[in-house]
Amino acid sequence: MSNEWGPLGGLIGEWQGEGGVDVSHAHARGTVHTTPYLEKVTMKPFGPVENGKQSLYGLDYKTAMWRDNEENPFHTEVGYWLWDGATGEILRGFAVPRGITVLAGGSTTADATSFEMRAELGGANYTIGENRYLAERASSLSYVVTITLNDNDTWSYDETTMLAMAEYPEPLAHRDFNTLHRIA
Repeated sequence: MSNEWGPLGGLIGEWQGEGGVDVSHAHARGTVHTTPYLEKVTMKPFGPVENGKQSLYGLDYKTAMWRDNEENPFHTEVGYWLWDGATGEILRGFAVPRGITVLAGGSTTADATSFEMRAELGGANYTIGENRYLAERASSLSYVVTITLNDNDTWSYDETTMLAMAEYPEPLAHRDFNTLHRIA
């Protein structure tokens, strides 16, 4: 793949990770719980997308995560990862079918093997949108993800969403991390 995709080029393909960990509030237990999960991700390249003088290359992505032997995933996302080679801006825009949208971003280099993207509730450029129920009961205050492209045809992420939850007096760190290997 040509270098128009910058650091996203290493993410193109189909991926699976069996060692995912979700650290979050478990409503059924009423406590913070650590849950292992299986994840499948598809990243398809596209581009360029022209915005006036801006030229973006991206990945159309879908991800799903399953606990234990569940038939249906407990979490899914759809969205885009975008790269602006002229400015070094990297973006991830996604929707979660609980009523959340995120546009996270940061700056990096085309040959980076690790990069970070952030978003904040009400952020000027990189922001989080949520429905009224979540705003009242489990508002996403901030989101940060670090992506690492590994030498062995795997990649890893470590993400933390800070939540203002009705059950806790202080913000709660909801953390997910996984290492995915190429399956196609």
